[in-house]
Amino acid sequence: MEGTVFAPALEGMKHIKSDREELLTKPFLDVCKHILPILDKFGAAMAVVKSDIGGNISRLESMYSSNTTRFNYLFSFVQAEVETKTAKSSSSCTNGLLWLTRAMDFLVELFRNLHEHEDWSMAQTCTDSYCKTLKKWHGWLASSSFTVAMKLAPDRKKFMEVIGGAENTRADVEKFFTTFSPILQEIHKFLASMGLDSMKAS
Repeated sequence: MEGTVFAPALEGMKHIKSDREELLTKPFLDVCKHILPILDKFGAAMAVVKSDIGGNISRLESMYSSNTTRFNYLFSFVQAEVETKTAKSSSSCTNGLLWLTRAMDFLVELFRNLHEHEDWSMAQTCTDSYCKTLKKWHGWLASSSFTVAMKLAPDRKKFMEVIGGAENTRADVEKFFTTFSPILQEIHKFLASMGLDSMKAS
């Protein structure tokens, strides 16, 4: 039986941690990349989110490629930038990791809502997820753009048909948000311990 659209990301999550339970850079970025095709199913509504995620993945991948040994572990980017006092720069990898994690928070919440609130429209699902995750970090401009984009959200039934070709989609949606959520929380916890979890968008 063919796997669901979530299958590559779920498979990737099995490899995100090392034997010592440390988060690994490449497997984490690969999981985030596997989520991009799912966003395509939303159409125009997620174009901004997808572009943002893609940009942050590229920023982190570029730094990782510059020294794969040094940046093998996800938090090594942050530690290196804290040492050089560049972590708070808007173009830093720390900032990229923070916004990538926040975007993933939004998607985890979105799929949790889709799973738990079957009577909600897609617009309601997206708006609630946005309010719980990204909204407090966004300035007026980003928030307004997002509100407009959510009006382009596809019909819920059509969307579920598009992603739900396989029988076990519902189970995979649940697996996605229950497995990925603790990983994202771990990143937030680490960033918070360094005083870097509350940077806002201008």
